[in-house]
Amino acid sequence: MPTERITFAGHDGSKLAARLDLPDGPVLATALFAHCFTCSKDIPAARRISARLAAMGFAVLRFDFTGLGHSEGEFANTTFTSNVEDLIAAAQFLAGRNMPPALLIGHSLGGAAVLRARAGIPSIMAVVTLGAPADPGHVSHHFEDALPQIQADGAADVTLGGRPFRIGKAFVEDISEASLNAAIGDLKAALLVLHAPRDTTVSIDNAGQIFLAAKHPKSFVTLDDADHLISRPEDAEYAADVISAWVSRYVDLSPPAPPPGAPEGIVRVTEADPGGFLQDVQSGPDHHVFADEPVSYGGTDRGMSPYGFVSAGLGACTSMTIRMYARRKGWPLTNVSVDVSHNKVHAQDAGMRADSKIDHFIRRVRLEGPLDREQRAKLLEIANKCPVHRTLEGSSHVTTELDEPVPA
Repeated sequence: MPTERITFAGHDGSKLAARLDLPDGPVLATALFAHCFTCSKDIPAARRISARLAAMGFAVLRFDFTGLGHSEGEFANTTFTSNVEDLIAAAQFLAGRNMPPALLIGHSLGGAAVLRARAGIPSIMAVVTLGAPADPGHVSHHFEDALPQIQADGAADVTLGGRPFRIGKAFVEDISEASLNAAIGDLKAALLVLHAPRDTTVSIDNAGQIFLAAKHPKSFVTLDDADHLISRPEDAEYAADVISAWVSRYVDLSPPAPPPGAPEGIVRVTEADPGGFLQDVQSGPDHHVFADEPVSYGGTDRGMSPYGFVSAGLGACTSMTIRMYARRKGWPLTNVSVDVSHNKVHAQDAGMRADSKIDHFIRRVRLEGPLDREQRAKLLEIANKCPVHRTLEGSSHVTTELDEPVPA
């Protein structure tokens, strides 16, 4: 996933630091990500979701709000309204590059901001919130002990997430007066609400209020036991999976026609967990699975092993080839299933001359339906002609066995 580091002017002219994550192929749509309160564009959840969307063909802009992360400006002078204006400025920057955003994603207070910002970004087709408050004033509980000082002195230094911030009176007044109900009711975009029932920072009641205030199309998906920051890799993965599956219903991701002679598609494998072996396997824009190793080999067993995928390819191709032949012949084949196991064996054990280790696939085919003996024998013969079988036979030995159906 190529990433472009850019800056653009925020609501007050300050240079805002951003990353534009790009797909390896053509850009099919653009998304804009708003991070959580006092967070940054580089939190793990933002990176993970952005990577998944980029694999689908999205360009994703994630940036630091004014005064945060690597962006210029004074955080003490910002408000909820200025965050919304920063989002609109980001959308205008993208539109200026002929990449108007179709998708808004907001995390926590960023989720409230995208709900408000939608009205100022006409290109938006879909909006996603993660752990968002229904009332922006909710964030004041993070620094409620400092509210009297802020009211008296106009600002106060507070510690949030172990880092010092200066909160201004204008920010407190702005969030206390901000109401989202009208913006949500007039969203004019598909809405996906993601929230964790055990979120102790923003209770799930907020998700219910947002969902009820919205008009259809709208969806709600629970993030189960995720924390507010969606900090665990598996929770960020799940959120990314849900968003990527949901958004394709509302944003057109039709890829342009490939040039003449282009291959059918690309399978891209990307490391998902540098601490283990988990891999993202993306086949074109629409198909995603995990590859992994068993726990006993140092993996997390969240996906098939590499040889599991090879066996799956052999089994799927075998079943398809048998079905194609039976359909063409009009034979009464009601169901096909194929069990494939893989081992390393000595070549001599497989009836070959060289005494070296080779891959040995055992394939058991089950054919169901009122087939006669000759038909079953012919379909077993056809199984050996599947393209993947022929590919593997170039360097592997494939044994095919017929698994008799259990009598009814």
